[in-house]
Amino acid sequence: MDIQEKDRPSRFGRILGLDLARGAAILGMIVVNFKTTMALGKEGPPWLVATTGLVDGRAAATFVVLAGVGMSLMSRRARESDDSQAMRRIRRTLWRRSAVLFVGGLAFATIWPPDILHYYGVYIALGTLLLTAQDRILPAISSALVFAFPILLLIFDYERGWDWSTLTYTELWTPAGFLRHLFFNGFHPVIPWAAFLVFGLWLGRQDLRNASQRRALATRAAMLAVLVEGLSYALVRAASEELGAEDASLLLGSGMIPPLPFYLLAGAGTAVVVICLSIELQERRPDLWICRGLIATGRLALSHYVIHVVLGMGMLQAMGLLEGQSFVFAVQSALIWCGVTVGLSLLWCANFHRGPFERLLRSVDPRPSPRRGDVG
Repeated sequence: MDIQEKDRPSRFGRILGLDLARGAAILGMIVVNFKTTMALGKEGPPWLVATTGLVDGRAAATFVVLAGVGMSLMSRRARESDDSQAMRRIRRTLWRRSAVLFVGGLAFATIWPPDILHYYGVYIALGTLLLTAQDRILPAISSALVFAFPILLLIFDYERGWDWSTLTYTELWTPAGFLRHLFFNGFHPVIPWAAFLVFGLWLGRQDLRNASQRRALATRAAMLAVLVEGLSYALVRAASEELGAEDASLLLGSGMIPPLPFYLLAGAGTAVVVICLSIELQERRPDLWICRGLIATGRLALSHYVIHVVLGMGMLQAMGLLEGQSFVFAVQSALIWCGVTVGLSLLWCANFHRGPFERLLRSVDPRPSPRRGDVG
């Protein structure tokens, strides 16, 4: 989940703005996880609920899109030179890393049920099959995954295995329940969440170093996100009287549960905006402390994902503050931990090349290989 530290002035060199975007995404995920765990079902000030709601599902979506972008950059030279041997090495590397993420994520899920890492491993494994796919195929596959989910929703019971009062999945460790949770009704099911990674593969093939192309992408993505969010809001309001506010929001809203097309389109659009703005900010003001802090945080994204649960939430649990707290206190705790995260990232990157879990992930690589990007 890290990429090299040195940015080279070539089309194959690093794009530090991607680290910045990854740092912003992991901090957004920390906020979402803290407030969901600490204040599940609690109401807070409307302005704070609305503000923090902007990252619900969007931070994780950006994280997965960035994985696709990184895979695309990692394989670009082999793909464009039609070097089949190099492409095989890259695929082997990615398959090994995906296996580590899958197994490690399952172990992590025993203490953190909403884990995304084991899903992440499956997304990457599937994405390796598309590294040499034609550009026009990738949006088609991504769209197919987006619209496959509503079809599955008509066939299978989405609520099976869920205890919504505690947001826990009661059948996770049964064979049928595990497969259902992984592919259909889990926190980040492969169908349709893999659409984000496939879309990222396409995005990584665009010239993100070209400012005019990048701004055009961001403008179109922002328009899509605003249009989708506005349409969703209007439809929910129109249908609330007939369906009820809760059902209307579930079926027509842009929330991540269930992950219907409105959510996926808005999430992809938001991810593009965040990525393009991050690259723009880093290129224009690389000296800003926020840029340095987010870049360092992005390089340690995998480590921080594990640490914010084990240490951050672990300390709150030891103090009896992990559950049943007010919404405001939950957000305050999340922001404090975000500050700690950025500070620790700067200190670590000043002394070490990679984070502890990033190093573990790369330890399974079959051999040193050209790193043109990153897998997330």
